[in-house]
Amino acid sequence: MPPLDEYVTYLTGVWERARLTNNGPLLLQLEAELSRYLAIPYVHVTANGTVALQLAIRALGLAGEILTTPFSYVATTSAILWENCTPVFVDIDPHTFCLDATLLEAAITPRTCAILATHVYGLPCDVEAIEAVAQRHQLKVIYDGAHAFGTKVRGRSLLSYGDVATCSFHATKLFHMGEGGAVLVHDQQLAIEINLLKSFGHVGDEHLSLGINGKNSELHAAMGLCLLPRVPDFIRERATLYHQYRRALAGLPLAYPVVPADTEYNYAFFPVVLEDETALLHVKALLAEHDIDTRRYFYPSLNLLPYVAGASCPVSEDISRRVLCLPFYPQLGAEQVSRIAGLVRHALVGLVPAC
Repeated sequence: MPPLDEYVTYLTGVWERARLTNNGPLLLQLEAELSRYLAIPYVHVTANGTVALQLAIRALGLAGEILTTPFSYVATTSAILWENCTPVFVDIDPHTFCLDATLLEAAITPRTCAILATHVYGLPCDVEAIEAVAQRHQLKVIYDGAHAFGTKVRGRSLLSYGDVATCSFHATKLFHMGEGGAVLVHDQQLAIEINLLKSFGHVGDEHLSLGINGKNSELHAAMGLCLLPRVPDFIRERATLYHQYRRALAGLPLAYPVVPADTEYNYAFFPVVLEDETALLHVKALLAEHDIDTRRYFYPSLNLLPYVAGASCPVSEDISRRVLCLPFYPQLGAEQVSRIAGLVRHALVGLVPAC
C-alpha cells in the first residue's frame, strides 16, 4: 500500500473534478506513464487481467485453436474458451515452468491460429523460439504477462514481446491498482481496435462495433500512480527476501524454477517445489496452523479441468501437484522469513523416515 496521505492527495483531485471513470485524467496519466516506463507505445488499462486477455483475443480476430500452457492461472484458459476458441495444451519446460517451445510445432493443426503463453512467476518464456515458430506458421502470439511487470530480457521489457501482451494489476501483483490490468501493443490500428472494444464499441454517439465495458476507474488509477514510481524499490526488496528465503531453506528437499540467462528478474513470487504432494500438503497444513497462508499456485494443471478436453501434460501435472508459493511481499521482513522457513524445515524433517 502507498502512504495514505499520498493516495488521499490524488483522491482529493477526483472529488474536486467529480469524475470517477470513463477515461478520466488520472487513468490517461497512468497509461502514459506506463507507456514510458515499459517503452511500449500503446498501453490500454483495463478493469482486470482477464478482460485484457479477452480483448487481446477478440482484437486479433482469433478463431479456432490456440496453443497454450496448462501451467497458469485458470483465467488464461477461461479467456480462450470465453472467446469461443479451443485451448490446445502444450506441456511446460521443467526448469522455467513456462510453455515448452520445442513442443509447439507438433501441436499445430490447420485450425491453429495463435499461441498464448504465460510468463510464469515473472520468468520469461523462450520468446525467440516462440516467435520463430509463429513466423514459420503465420500464427499470432499473445503473452499472458500477469506476473511479468518489471522483468527484462537483454535489457528489454518482457512485456514488449509478442503481437499483444497483457498484464494483471490485481492487488497480489508486484505493481497493482487494487484491481486492474492492461493490454500492451505496438500497432496503432490494433490499439484503436482495443480501445473501441473496451468502451462498448462506440465513440460518443457513434456506434462502430460490438464492445464491452473493460474500462477502469480514477480511484484505481490513483493507486497505480502512487505505486509505479516505487516498482524499482519493490524489486530490490523482493530480491533481498528471495535470497533470505533461499539461505534459510538451504539443505531441504526443495526445488525452484530456474531464472534464464540474460534475465533481470522481478522476483514476483517465491514458489518451492516439494518432493511429492504428501509433503506439500503437510507443509501447507503446518503453516496454516500458525496462521501463515500459502497458495497452490498453480493447481490443478489446466488440462485436467473438468470442462476442457486436454491431452496429457505430464510435466505440468507433476509440477502443479508439488509447487507451493510461500508468503512473499516487501513488508514481510527477515524475521518472518526465518519463522516461515523454520516451520517448513520442521514439517519436512518430520517427514524424513528414521534410519
